[in-house]
Amino acid sequence: MADLGRRAREASRVMAEADTGRKNTALAAIAEVILDQRRELSDANRLDLDAGRARGLDDAMLDRLTLNDARIDAMAEGCRQVATLPDPVGVITDLAYRPSGIQVGRMRVPLGVIGIIYESRPNVTIDAAVLCLKSGNATILRGGSEAAHSNRALAGIIQAGLVAAGLPRDAVQIVATTDREAVGELLRMERDVDVIVPRGGKGLIERVSRESRVPVIKHLDGVCHVYIDARADADKAFAVAVNAKTQRYGTCNTMETLLVHASRADEMLPRLAASFERHGVELRGCERTRAVLPGIRAATDDDWREEYLAPVLAIRVVDSLEAAMDHINAYGSQHTDSIVTEDWTAARRFLRAVDSSSVMVNASTRFADGFEYGLGAEIGISTDKLHARGPVGLDGLTTQKFVVLGDGHVRG
Repeated sequence: MADLGRRAREASRVMAEADTGRKNTALAAIAEVILDQRRELSDANRLDLDAGRARGLDDAMLDRLTLNDARIDAMAEGCRQVATLPDPVGVITDLAYRPSGIQVGRMRVPLGVIGIIYESRPNVTIDAAVLCLKSGNATILRGGSEAAHSNRALAGIIQAGLVAAGLPRDAVQIVATTDREAVGELLRMERDVDVIVPRGGKGLIERVSRESRVPVIKHLDGVCHVYIDARADADKAFAVAVNAKTQRYGTCNTMETLLVHASRADEMLPRLAASFERHGVELRGCERTRAVLPGIRAATDDDWREEYLAPVLAIRVVDSLEAAMDHINAYGSQHTDSIVTEDWTAARRFLRAVDSSSVMVNASTRFADGFEYGLGAEIGISTDKLHARGPVGLDGLTTQKFVVLGDGHVRG
């Protein structure tokens, strides 16, 4: 691990100076090698799937492990799409003259070495590597043991693309060992690793947050809310709430709690409940919700904190905008929260007061996504306040430094 870190640090210095053309050449080369080595990649993936079945992995886990033709094509296309994104590295902003005559601005630069720890999905190997590459970083990838063969094959493909573009193969390295202690070692490599990005389940992220000596970009839970305000348009509220819950169940930006103003409960709840029933969503409600929907299960205090990632929804009736915001700030996870209202004074209050990485008005929480935000791609979503917040794209994988332009200026 120490050798991995040393080589990554050396490669990061080269990557920081790499121009956009060379980085895009590497991305195009990686895409070509992915397609050229489709059979070898499928063979490696088959070894992981066979081992997974022997270990008794469930169908959902096996599906996440699978690299079929469509997913292989999607990885290659992802490389090409990242190549089209604007390169943030070297961009200077806020350049202005000071009274002394010097010019002061800020230049966007890579973070350096990024360690990424993730679980079963082998496509994350490509997603993470190409985003780090385009943003001028070196990266150390530690995937799950269940995808070891696939990840090693993908690492070889990435390194072949880097070499073809004249970039250091050590700019992307994979931790070959499946020993869990390698994760602990990576978390202690503060000299050679600048930031850790965990992608996976709650247990993994909790461990990384607890043990890491290196700064972490992460989100732990996605307890997302939609609040239907007293002055909500009924059709908009219906569409937003149903989409936020049922468009996909297993994502971090799926609504887990619905808040409804008391003046709209009798009107909205039966209509929403009928739709949720058609979608097979189990409802759990507060006493006031159950007075309108008597057949649903009573919600407990734990339900307000739960990220179900399943067709289950908690519903609470509240008396005011303030009560809704208090609930969100008390029980939410600072991920994504939305208000449905035609009252823009209330909307602006909600935008200011709700302390989440994405706050929305009249829109589904499912829009909290790097592609939907125009970032092109994302390495994850951060609910931290430093250094990045919300979907983390190329800009989030860089930082800024001050640059000063003078012409022999000296300070008097």
